[in-house]
Amino acid sequence: MAISYNKLWKLLIDKKMKKKDLQNASGISSSSVAKLGRNENVNTEILQKICTALHCDVSDIMEMEDETNS
Repeated sequence: MAISYNKLWKLLIDKKMKKKDLQNASGISSSSVAKLGRNENVNTEILQKICTALHCDVSDIMEMEDETNS
């Protein structure tokens, strides 16, 4: 199983936000945004900041995928 943040990118599109807007709204670093873009692990504090900024739940921004489907 692998983590996918595709839901986050779709949510940003729906909110007409860019990655830089997410970074500014949530207070996360550009390296954290880059990790999210590569579907890498990030600290749960980062996920919490994103969810607070976007007024959503963690299940709205990430999901577990079968690695063979990635």
